Amino acid sequence: MSLLVVGLSHRSAPVSVLERASLAVETQAKLLQDTLAAEPATEAAVLATCNRIELYADVDKFHAGVAELSTLLAQHSGVGLEELTPYLYVHYEDRAVHHLFSVACGLDSMVVGEGQILGQIKDALARGQELHTAGRLLNDLFQQALRVGKRAHSETGIDRAGQSLVTFGLQQLAAGADPERWADGKRALVIGAGSMSSLAAATLARTGVADIVVANRTRSRADRLVEILQQGDDTSVRARAVEMSAVGDELTRADIVVSCTGSTGLVLTADALADALGVTLDAAPERPAVTVTPAPADVDQHAAWVENGSAASTQAGRATALRRVTVPAQSTGPVRLALLDLAMPRDIDGAAHRIDGVRLVDIESLAEASADAPMAADVDRVRTIVSDEVAAFGAAQRAAHVAPTVVALRTMAAGVVAGEIARLDGRLPDLDEKQRAEITQTVRRVVDKLLHAPTVRVKQLASEPGGAGYADALRELFDLDPQTVAAVSRADLNDPNRGRS
Repeated sequence: MSLLVVGLSHRSAPVSVLERASLAVETQAKLLQDTLAAEPATEAAVLATCNRIELYADVDKFHAGVAELSTLLAQHSGVGLEELTPYLYVHYEDRAVHHLFSVACGLDSMVVGEGQILGQIKDALARGQELHTAGRLLNDLFQQALRVGKRAHSETGIDRAGQSLVTFGLQQLAAGADPERWADGKRALVIGAGSMSSLAAATLARTGVADIVVANRTRSRADRLVEILQQGDDTSVRARAVEMSAVGDELTRADIVVSCTGSTGLVLTADALADALGVTLDAAPERPAVTVTPAPADVDQHAAWVENGSAASTQAGRATALRRVTVPAQSTGPVRLALLDLAMPRDIDGAAHRIDGVRLVDIESLAEASADAPMAADVDRVRTIVSDEVAAFGAAQRAAHVAPTVVALRTMAAGVVAGEIARLDGRLPDLDEKQRAEITQTVRRVVDKLLHAPTVRVKQLASEPGGAGYADALRELFDLDPQTVAAVSRADLNDPNRGRS
């Protein structure tokens, strides 16, 4: 196993860089194909969310792999390599496994414990399978990450350590008030109908808003989301769908706006928001910015915040200095319009903070607020689960490495038995079928017993750290044809049922 991950996230890069580096779905597909075409990589998968972009690959050379994956990320993100490099982190082999498992459990999320990342990991795996860039290693890795994440949520109280970005965002909009009382009776506009927007709409409905309007570029998806909302037994929310062209009119009636689209440009400009509120943006006073120093949510996991918003490349996950963030001051007057921007790149103009009566919460402000969020004791239990699962995954991968050699050895032994039985038939042609069957079974039992102990033991030894060499020793001792072993491996990789759940 030579697993390598190169990426950047909200822990290593400022939102401005993450916005520019975000990858559209079609760009992700091209990145995967180009990674597989690169010499060091034999498998590839990309995990791209609103706050992280990570490229996973099975490589045969570490340094060449890091250089190639970094270059590919820069090329496809549109951010120059020289500018992107300070924000990249690198994990290799067991540390790469540990990183993904931590991500799957929500330990590396803006809001610790949020579960949305599991769906995003599942999507990343499905994309790799669809494009045939995820082979045995990445199929096993991502499938196991999903199981580890589900285990963490079912066996611990990690869900209590944090909420989804939607829930946390609504708490920030409520500014200390009870979210349900704050949202009761309000009118909400949800822009977008993807997974995050759907979650936002469902959360708003449960929180107690009276009306939800869904706007989406594809009207049928907005209609479907409205249908789902109205079928819910636990809410009495009124919901309807509109075209994107109606957003301007709906803004004049909304109390809450949640936006999460795949747009590469702004969906709501400051001018549009000012028009909806009947104010002039130019007359809005420029409020002084506030400088804060957020504490890292988990400084153990990997290097995160560093001075002046840049992050050093890291393999060891060492702690580094904190970065200082300049945050626009929010309006202190009554809130007429509460905005929650969950998109990356952002959907809502950051200049909206200049409009009196507007409160804006976006990905960057969520990161700053969640940095000081309390960590539940269950987080330690999840870390233990991750460590145990990393060890188990490594052992399983090392054992799997020797399996084709064991299969090739048994295939060779079966061939020897078949050859000897054929030779016996020539020397003793008068044997009846019963005698021949008994002799054949006896020879097979002898061979199986002779091979049982060494094959079982080599699997045990191979599962231990440094045990990969036992497969080579077995091939050398029994003079196994490397092509036969490779053929077994290829047959395993081409199994259509492998890596599917």
